[in-house]
Amino acid sequence: MEARGRFLLAVAVSLAGWWCSLALGWAPEQDQSLRVPAGWSHVGRVAPLDELVLTFALRQQNVEHLVKLVGRVSDPDSPQYGKYLSLEELRTLVQPSRLTHNTVHKWLGAYGIKGCKTIITLDFLECVMPASTAERLLPGAQFHRYVSGQRSAVRSPVPYTLHEELAEHIDFVGGLHRFPAERKVVTRASGKEEVMARYQQRRAAFHLGVTPSVIRKRYNLTDRDIGALPNNSQACAQFLEQYFHPADLLEFMKLFASSFGHRSRVDQVVGHQGLGKAGLEASLDVEYIMSTGANISTWVFSNAGRHESQEPFLAWLLLLSNMSSVPWVHSVSYGDDEDSLSWAYMERLNVEFMKAAARGLTVLFASGDAGAGCRKLAGGSHTFRPSFPASSPYVTTVGGTAFKNPFRVTWEVTDYISGGGFSNVFPMPDYQAAAVRNFLRSAPKLPPRSYYNSSGRAYPDLAALSDNYWVVTNRIPLPWVSGTSASTPVVGGIMALINDRRLQKGLPPLGFLNPALYKLQEKGPTAAFYDVTQGCHLSCLDAAVEGQGFCAGPSWDPVSGWGTPNFPQLLKALLNP
Repeated sequence: MEARGRFLLAVAVSLAGWWCSLALGWAPEQDQSLRVPAGWSHVGRVAPLDELVLTFALRQQNVEHLVKLVGRVSDPDSPQYGKYLSLEELRTLVQPSRLTHNTVHKWLGAYGIKGCKTIITLDFLECVMPASTAERLLPGAQFHRYVSGQRSAVRSPVPYTLHEELAEHIDFVGGLHRFPAERKVVTRASGKEEVMARYQQRRAAFHLGVTPSVIRKRYNLTDRDIGALPNNSQACAQFLEQYFHPADLLEFMKLFASSFGHRSRVDQVVGHQGLGKAGLEASLDVEYIMSTGANISTWVFSNAGRHESQEPFLAWLLLLSNMSSVPWVHSVSYGDDEDSLSWAYMERLNVEFMKAAARGLTVLFASGDAGAGCRKLAGGSHTFRPSFPASSPYVTTVGGTAFKNPFRVTWEVTDYISGGGFSNVFPMPDYQAAAVRNFLRSAPKLPPRSYYNSSGRAYPDLAALSDNYWVVTNRIPLPWVSGTSASTPVVGGIMALINDRRLQKGLPPLGFLNPALYKLQEKGPTAAFYDVTQGCHLSCLDAAVEGQGFCAGPSWDPVSGWGTPNFPQLLKALLNP
């Protein structure tokens, strides 16, 4: 306790010094949460010569033009629909100005920092330097080491500043504050003995959890619905020392994929692939994107955050902007509370998602497993807690559902953990305005308006089953695995199959899906999705909402989006959107 007291006193003194330094500098992320997440313990100040890796987000050019371009290439009614940019063309559009490059390199050089790595789009720099240099470079910063289990991270518990002349050249500096977000899949093993007894009584009518065959039956994929083209591909991302094992994937396909053509090997791993214990999340992602998007070339982006000062999610985004050829579909199960992140960071990452959309990439994010979320405000009242990147208007966000009868392939209701709601950062995009207004106008019951921002980007956009999956991990088949980390790769595989058919017909890949998705549904009743109209998700346990967030209803809603895919009809609609 005495050591912790000394540390908190040091932080308080540092904060006082930081306020003084504000008079001389500029704080790009003064709204960034400095809270140390639960499970991380402070070890001490790093040594002056300890090496850090910091990432500098350089100010891009022509962002307003990029916004308009993404709108045109993603809108099925536009003559430019599907006319995507190459990475090199994208670089020409957004690369920072010569003045920005010269100013930033001159500033770094004055501190002896040379040999920084850049990427193809030239809008990030990754620099290695001693901790003592980093603290002089970024007045106010102090670097401390934290540990959580076997992992360690170096972060600054106090804000950093930059010289005023850099305000128009740098958006933020990565590697100082944000701890790696950890999203765990949910297991629901309660009542297992009762379920097994019921199953033994009516074996012919029941299944014992979601497998690839159950997914295919529910969403009407036949054994012939598999990939056929060598130039089509899909990907998932794994973080925080979460690794899949090739042996698990092989075993999973033997057990659950014998009735349809498939691949049993990942074609490319980008990054470090560990040899230790397999991660349940990573196993789930790979097994279900490859069994749904069957026989399609699959990549895994492995972003372990092996250097203590790296941000694994930021590293993944840099990889995307540093590879001319990447898969068309990306499934990502990663997220943070919006209120824990700085505005500068989220705004810049939103531009990174626009860059992906301009290249024709379909980027899918899990909506999260906390329902509407809950945040306690300073006065003791509560509000819902949106998640990012799920709340970005330039990604497609996937919620979760469950079977009405958990052990029959029947119609679906909402999964109570399915993340959804309204952004407090990003305004509602035009493509969804009519659908969301319809929900807000027609919902029989809504939470108090003080709990959510009804003019914000609303999510999710669509959903899939997220409850009671079978996964093979560390050579053991495990049941009862749940979460939107399961529904997202399923949707990813379905979109990769649709891309396969589009490419066969000489059409461009789907790219950023949302404008086409919302236009498709707003044209009138369609069989492309199974509308989920029953169930609510969880939220704050208080007297005003009593643990209930939003509820599903006809058409779009902030629990299940437009519903879950009916593959043949969705394929037909998206071949000619």
